[in-house]
Amino acid sequence: MATAVAKPARNPAGPMTREERKVIFASSLGTVFEWYDFYLYGTLAAIIGKQFFSNLDPASQVIFSLLAFAAGFIVRPFGALVFGRLGDMIGRKYTFLVTILIMGLSTFIVGVLPTYASIGVAAPVILIGLRLLQGLALGGEYGGAATYVAEHAPHGKRGAFTSWIQTTATLGLFLSLLVILGTRTWIGEEAFADWGWRIPFLVSILLLAVSVWIRLSMNESPAFKKMKEEGKTSKAPLTESFGQWKNLKIVILALVGLTMGQAVVWYTGQFYALFFLTGALKVDGPTANVLIAAALLIGTPFFIVFGTLSDKIGRKPIIMAGCLIAALTYFPLFKALTEAANPELAAAQKSAKVTVTADPSECSFQFNPTGVAKFTSSCDIAKQVLAAGSVSYENVAGTGPAKIVIGDKTIESFTSKGLPADEAKAKDAAFKKDVAAALKEHGYPAKAKPIPFMSGQWWTLVSILTLLVIYVTMVYGPIAAMLVEMFPTRIRYTSMSLPYHIGNGWFGGLLPATGLAIVAQTGNMYNGLWYPIVFASITFVVGMLFVKETKDVDIYASD
Repeated sequence: MATAVAKPARNPAGPMTREERKVIFASSLGTVFEWYDFYLYGTLAAIIGKQFFSNLDPASQVIFSLLAFAAGFIVRPFGALVFGRLGDMIGRKYTFLVTILIMGLSTFIVGVLPTYASIGVAAPVILIGLRLLQGLALGGEYGGAATYVAEHAPHGKRGAFTSWIQTTATLGLFLSLLVILGTRTWIGEEAFADWGWRIPFLVSILLLAVSVWIRLSMNESPAFKKMKEEGKTSKAPLTESFGQWKNLKIVILALVGLTMGQAVVWYTGQFYALFFLTGALKVDGPTANVLIAAALLIGTPFFIVFGTLSDKIGRKPIIMAGCLIAALTYFPLFKALTEAANPELAAAQKSAKVTVTADPSECSFQFNPTGVAKFTSSCDIAKQVLAAGSVSYENVAGTGPAKIVIGDKTIESFTSKGLPADEAKAKDAAFKKDVAAALKEHGYPAKAKPIPFMSGQWWTLVSILTLLVIYVTMVYGPIAAMLVEMFPTRIRYTSMSLPYHIGNGWFGGLLPATGLAIVAQTGNMYNGLWYPIVFASITFVVGMLFVKETKDVDIYASD
């Protein structure tokens, strides 16, 4: 790690120059558009599933469309390797110009891609290929933008400058929601589901044109230019970054002691909270999206607040505090969400406990990401029905067929293995009907009551969600500057990109699916929170013990 203290190029307290504003604007704007492209797919996953996986049943359509979305997350670290290497060898400017071209064109092609009804299996194959290209491009974009801005920033202002990059993921998500909502309102829900979903993808070509035009006018970063002039560029950045222990250990610390915890806090505040509202708490989708959007709007300026503060007190204290506070408060905050969003459900959970009594040997792990596993035991069927209804329950060991106990009602489950299809279907329908009736009798609502816009209840929810977003800004606002400062210029793009995208693409990207699997296995709708709590806690411990503060390092050092 570079440790020599740099002398500021100018007074860091002075006003931002025109060139510096242009660097921040161009890098941030392009990255906003890339995140916009990336999130469009996730937001429209259900509609895309119907268009490109129409040969499957409705549940599998959604599952496979989400798997295609997840593919973009999985390949992000590989994009970091490919484009990080190029960025350290040929320069920051041209590398992240290439990434935005790949991302923008892939998104535009999704907007004109024929559906399964038109070209058959080629449609989903091409779609997944485009998602992989998007993931690769995003893997190279973030490291390039963060490195480029940091290397233009004066000493003492890197946290403030790079924090603008940190707002882009949230702003990209917000922009995608805004364009989708506007299009839906403009053409109507039926037309949107039929063909209008293509419009947000097609609009991205305009955003791409603006971004490319701006980036073409930008200069190479001064740190890279200086290193190139001195003949110190790396000829093998991958080998230097990961084949030499002195650098590899910093990469590992950056992952475990920083980005792993940052990622799970980020995804909990901006994605898992949304899934929890619509899934566990049964809030209607439009209301949940508006609540999240309001929280994002209020919370986003705190990226700049904490990025700027990190220039004064350090990056590490703010990131570690964010991880610790999140880990300590997630359970009470999500229980407060339940009380505010669906008070009837909260009351029912207190007054009428639900238990599943079953032979543990016939209970499977309720994780079915591909939609092909068939659960046939009485235990699995009982748990599936309760999970589908977002009902928390306790597991009790027993013998014989599984039983669901709701208050004073007991409903015996059944085993579908070996039954004729018609008989199994009839038993399943009767069982679900009995469970639904018992839940209704004991006060379990089928869905949350409407939440009046701008009411006290609405503001309570926005306040809780905003607090979750502020946790995000604490861990995410200063991290770009810190990652840049951890590595020497000659291998910076490569070295910082990989731990960032493993942390965010894998640990963060897998959070929703893993959290839901934990809930289905344990029966408690809050237990999915153990995933972010455990990883945020690990990052706090490792970061406090082994990660050094970086705000005063000389980022012009090539070694």
